[in-house]
Amino acid sequence: MRREEFDVGEYVDQMGFLLDLQLTDEYRDGVVANFERIMAIANLVNSFPLPEETEVAPVFEP
Repeated sequence: MRREEFDVGEYVDQMGFLLDLQLTDEYRDGVVANFERIMAIANLVNSFPLPEETEVAPVFEP
């Protein structure tokens, strides 16, 4: 199965349309850049393997 690349620019455009946001060209590039950073961080977090016996904590306590 072929996995297509995620197009951040297209995502921003579609979400802006769905949420009825008036995102001007002046800000679009910055929004796309921030979503690309978010995607890179999420990929790093999601690539970290967790053991099967790991349980979810019901409450976060720092």
